Formats: sequence, C-alpha cells, structure tokens
Amino acid sequence: MTAALAAGALALLLWPGGAARRRARLRRLTGARRPVRGPLVAAPRSWPVLAAVAGAAAGALAGPPLVAVLAGAAAAGAARAGARRRALRRDEQDLDVLADALAALAAELRSGRPLDAATAAAVAVVPDPDGARALARALRAPATVPAEARSELGRAHGRLAAAVELSSRTGCSLAAVAGAVEDDLRARRRQREELRSVTAGPLASPALLAGLPLLALAMGSGIGADPWAVLTTTVPGQALLVAGVALEAAGLAWSARLVRRALR
Repeated sequence: MTAALAAGALALLLWPGGAARRRARLRRLTGARRPVRGPLVAAPRSWPVLAAVAGAAAGALAGPPLVAVLAGAAAAGAARAGARRRALRRDEQDLDVLADALAALAAELRSGRPLDAATAAAVAVVPDPDGARALARALRAPATVPAEARSELGRAHGRLAAAVELSSRTGCSLAAVAGAVEDDLRARRRQREELRSVTAGPLASPALLAGLPLLALAMGSGIGADPWAVLTTTVPGQALLVAGVALEAAGLAWSARLVRRALR
C-alpha cells in the first residue's frame, strides 16, 4: 500500500498541471526561453520511464511479477501516446503561428515596406527562437532550406522557400506567393480538423473495446467467480493474459497509426 501511494504521489508531482500549462503558454507568447530544469524535475523524455516504474509498482501489488511487467509496459505505452499527442498539438500551434507570420509578411509587403523590414516584422510574430530563425532562413536564404523534412513544420518552411525562389526567378509578387502559402497552411489545418472530427468515432471504438475485458473481470468477480486469480496464478491464464494485452496494444497502435496517416 505504501509503494502504491508513493508511486501515485510521484506521478502527481511530475504531471504538468494548469499552472505549468499557463507558464508554457506565456513563454510561447513572450518568446522567453525555457528555463533550465534542475535534476529533481524530470524532463518530458523520462515520463514513459517514470510511468513504467509507477505501473510496475502498482502491478506488483496486484499480482505476480508478470502482472507488474505488463502494467509497466502498458503505462509506458500510454505515456508515449500522450507525449505523441502533445507533440502533434505543439506542431499544429507552430503551423498556426507560421500562418500568422506569413499574413503579417504579406501585409507589410503590400503596404510598401522593404523586404528586410517585412521579414523582421514576420519574424517578430514567431515567439519561438528556433522557429523565428527557420522563418528568416526560408525568406532570406531559401536555397539552403531542404524541400523535404520529417515534420510538417519543416515541410511548410520548404514550401515557403520554394515560393520565395519562384518570386525571385519570375518576378512575381512575394506578397502573393506568401499569401498562397498561408492559404495552403490554413486549408491543411481545416482539412485536419475535418478528418479529426470524422475519425473521432472510429478512434474511440478501439479504446472502448479495449476496456471491455476489464468490465468482464468486474462482472466475473460480481457473480462470485475469481477470474483474476485464474489469469495470474495458472499457466493457461497467464498465457491468455499476455496474449490479450498484446492483442489490445496491437489494436490500439494500429488504429492510431491509421488515424495519423489520414491526418497527414
């Protein structure tokens, strides 16, 4: 009981609360650099490890070592999925900021401002120093920006650099091509939101189905049986437990992968 309470307290202390989210939002708006964390505060990359330790500690209290291993693996997978979702939301916010910066660039150019002043105004819209440097590089040295990148933000910078090179080679208005890239970013965002709303039901169905075995365990315990003891103390039950957890993890991962492909 003490180990479970300690694991729960550790998870609550390391989980980012509302104050932490407000501080992160303030840093994004003001462009302040992220403060260096001390050794007692875990970095986001260590969350899956901490979740695995907490899950294993809770599983050790609920059953044999096999249950602890499965609980730790499930907790680590859930933490990685949560980190992936947070990264996707952060990328979408960066794309929205880039669209706003391109709108500012086009407005400055249409008002008659020189390219350097318009670029400085657009870069000032981006609070992230790395994002601001990437935007300035795409506008001032487009030939050095790779056309293909792993992230959606990198590919957006590549499209912007291609638009700037097109403007310099053909003499077309840079404001027009920047506005075209901005429209493309906003159209892609609307498309992702529509796909997310369409796939919300199919994505929730695997999660609902994954919770049905837990309901079956509760129902079996309610009628006087002891399915948990069968699954944890007998060899056939342990084999079925491992197979069931593996199949549920594979189903959830497969459905999430399909949704991520659709949202690209």
